[in-house]
Amino acid sequence: MLQMIGFDGDDTLWHSEGYYQDAGKAFEAILGGYVDLADLRLHEQMLATERRNLKLFGYGAKGMTLSMVETAIALTDSRITAQDIHRIVAIGKGVLQHPVELLPGIREAVRAVAEQYHVVLITKGDLFHQEKKVEQSGLADLFRRIEIVSEKDAATYRRLFAEFGLEPAQFAMVGNSLRSDIEPVVRLGGWGVHMPYHVTWAHELENGLGDDTQRYVTADAPAAIPAAVRELAQRAAGLAA
Repeated sequence: MLQMIGFDGDDTLWHSEGYYQDAGKAFEAILGGYVDLADLRLHEQMLATERRNLKLFGYGAKGMTLSMVETAIALTDSRITAQDIHRIVAIGKGVLQHPVELLPGIREAVRAVAEQYHVVLITKGDLFHQEKKVEQSGLADLFRRIEIVSEKDAATYRRLFAEFGLEPAQFAMVGNSLRSDIEPVVRLGGWGVHMPYHVTWAHELENGLGDDTQRYVTADAPAAIPAAVRELAQRAAGLAA
């Protein structure tokens, strides 16, 4: 039987990726003053730099900003000016300072689920930035526990299950990323509610779930989350019977 429901933070509880997309456009505008963007695969090179740096900088705006600076220096053959590097840093600061805007209906959805289950928040990214988002969201009191992690993979979820005193089959994760929120939990024997966001970072698009949706369901909006959790609870009960 399901006992605990986990919620992702960015783009599940509050808007996030849109700010990163805007930052990318501003970064591209700066690079356009040095190189012909039509002849460069700027997005691919930026993504490759970010992926290389994940183990050093982690996820979030700070890592993105350092990767922007590194990419800019490489693509301009070090011709980029100190003034434009300062502008890139300012772009990153802007992402860190953006307001926290909840997805419509998410507060009601979390509250409804919390009436039936223990709910926890499991979010990844920069510690300071995520703590600020949680505080400004006004949702902290709904969660039994708040976990800010550096990565969402099988090892992380396995550790959390041990700390929660749960078997994977007693847990379901709600999130927008199949790669980080759903696949690791499902692979361990848990359950998932996938709520797609209208834009997703390319790194999070890759997953190995295939077409097998027996252990997770899709919710098209926050209002659909409680029903999706009920569906998973029925599936879990059926397997346990």
